[in-house]
Amino acid sequence: MKKLIEFIFISLLVPQLWGTDVFPVPLDAYPHLDLSESLLQILWTRIKIAPFNLFATLIFFLAIIHTFFAPFFQRLGQRFHRETASHQILRELCHILGEVEAIFGIWLLPLALGIFYFYDWSSLVNYFHKVNYVEPMFITVIMAIAASRPVLFFARSCMQNIAAIGRHTPLAWWLTIITIGPLLGSFITEPAAMTIAALLLGQQIYSLGPSLTFRYATFGLLLVNVSVGGTLTHFAAPPILMVAGKWHWDTHYMLTHFGLRALAGMLISAGVYWLIFFKEFRQLKAKVPPQNTSEAPIPRSIVVIHLLFLFWTIFNIHTPALFILGFLFFLGFTRITAVYQRAIDLRSPILVGFFLAGLVTHGGLQQWWIQPLLGRMNETYLFLGSTILTAFNDNASITYLASLVPEIFTHVTLQHAVVAGAVTGGGLTLIANAPNPAGQSILQQYFPEKISAIKLFFSALAPTVILALCFNYL
Repeated sequence: MKKLIEFIFISLLVPQLWGTDVFPVPLDAYPHLDLSESLLQILWTRIKIAPFNLFATLIFFLAIIHTFFAPFFQRLGQRFHRETASHQILRELCHILGEVEAIFGIWLLPLALGIFYFYDWSSLVNYFHKVNYVEPMFITVIMAIAASRPVLFFARSCMQNIAAIGRHTPLAWWLTIITIGPLLGSFITEPAAMTIAALLLGQQIYSLGPSLTFRYATFGLLLVNVSVGGTLTHFAAPPILMVAGKWHWDTHYMLTHFGLRALAGMLISAGVYWLIFFKEFRQLKAKVPPQNTSEAPIPRSIVVIHLLFLFWTIFNIHTPALFILGFLFFLGFTRITAVYQRAIDLRSPILVGFFLAGLVTHGGLQQWWIQPLLGRMNETYLFLGSTILTAFNDNASITYLASLVPEIFTHVTLQHAVVAGAVTGGGLTLIANAPNPAGQSILQQYFPEKISAIKLFFSALAPTVILALCFNYL
């Protein structure tokens, strides 16, 4: 410990005397991964090569810790209730510090200063230029389109036909939303599925005023189900896309090895939660308004055009110039057909995009410790390690880094373990899966305070365990 403290102190004072000028250091620039060495020895060697590694990871974990304290800053801001200039500034500052979607973006400031201090301005500019921000841009656009009135009207109509089997009771709607909704992630991408499911969940269930425990439990279940709901195909979910091409997985392979197990886990989790909240569902049934007037119909042509905008965005997911151009036409079309629209809420999509942009920027500097950690695990530990690591980093990053480890690349059982673990742990935290912040942003209004990260973790723990058992024993 003394040696580590001395090294950190010296490297902070004189960073140019240490390590390499290449930033970020590519994984193949480190010594060959020798599994006979301890993990601490490997990490220590990589820190000596690039001391900035330790700084970047420290900033990353401070940002994670900050997300757990977001409600504290919200409560602190309420104390500055005077209308003086100083109180207004402090109140707004606390509000920003308590905005979960802004946290990782805020911690980009010390990260950028660290890059400049340890390296130079060109290294800072080059790194931000290399980071792939396509996913944050895509989620911003897909959230705005999926939340539009015609798309939601279409989704509600489709799910309403399924909920009709249970006579449109809250239980029937709940089952439809938390099972069928997440499965859409295998076809229209997880962000779109999350947006539609969260909006319907708020309108059909949360608007009835269920208990806070029920709201947390359902939200945690939705996050887990959306994470595993994209495993029916090989082309929609980011953690699957990262490895499907390299490992030659197609839709049939995904369905038989992952999708059916995921579906079984989702149904078992729904059954368990139904038994736990049986009395709550009966109370919600009594709260349904006696006259539930249906929404005014929207012309079929407008619905079709909105769906075309949605599929255009999905089809061009890897070409931001095209899907952003399509989004601009979409905004123009909503203006022309304003009589059938509602105001497009861009605040939530932009905040979620900002959150993910910050996350991928931080996450791109964590390869140095995640790769050797995954590379020394057997099948069981790899599944557990992937599940746990996903709670602290986007699951797509976990599967991508795992694909770079030779030991995993050549063993099918290890490949299954890391992917199953990554999607299983995708609901434990808001940063575990890219669509999670979208659900949080939509459902936040139904919680009295900011959604607690700790309560959300424990709410998602039970379905996570059920999915883990299904992936390993079915």
